[in-house]
Order: sequence, then structure tokens, then C-alpha cells
Amino acid sequence: MKVFIADDSRVVVERLAGLLEEVPGARLVGQAGDVPAAVSGIQKMKPDALILDLHMPGGSGLDVLRAIRAEQPDLFVLICTNYPYPEYREECLTAGANLFLDKSAEFERIPSILRKLVQRDTKILPSAR
Repeated sequence: MKVFIADDSRVVVERLAGLLEEVPGARLVGQAGDVPAAVSGIQKMKPDALILDLHMPGGSGLDVLRAIRAEQPDLFVLICTNYPYPEYREECLTAGANLFLDKSAEFERIPSILRKLVQRDTKILPSAR
């Protein structure tokens, strides 16, 4: 499973990359620290999963989500933010996010979420049978 990280915090990206190493079958294929780089990187790399921050230079995670969702409807989008307000959660889920996590309280759930995705994708893909 190819994973892309869009977050402007170098520390968060490094931490997420470390967490990805705990997930057999998942690999980091790209990262971006601002909205334009995120959109172009996602379009180029065609990841299976996206870990997306809400507040980034050049716009917001919602801008990224809206820009890529129509052309990549099967992309699993996990919003991970320090702004876990109900109105943001609702707007992100309505725009097509699959999950909305509070970065300060739910960050450690990410490896288990990705492990489940890898298992699900392995069962779905005909080549994996």
C-alpha cells in the first residue's frame, strides 16, 4: 500500500514515517508541506492512502481533498489535525475524508488503521489471492 503524507511539520512527517515502518506492506511514496505540492504529488504518485493535515501553507487540507477526491475516489484519506473541532470534522467527512483524527489524542491509532487497510486491500486485490 502506497502512503502519501501532507503535513507542514517536519517533526510530524518524521514521526509518521517512523510509524509507517511498523506497518508491513505500507510504504511512504511521497510527502508535501504545502497545498500545491500535496496536490501535484498525490496526482503524480497515485497513493492508496493519504495522511492529511488541515492547516498548511497555500491553503488547507480541505483544498487538497477537494482537488483530488473526484479523480481519485478510492483514495483512503485520513485527516490528522490539531484542530479537531466538530465543524471541521463534519466538513472534512462531507468533502470525502474517510477518517478524522485528533493529532494530539489519536495519533498512535494510525499504524493500526493502516494495518487494517493493508489487510483489506490484500483481500480485495485479485493478484493477492
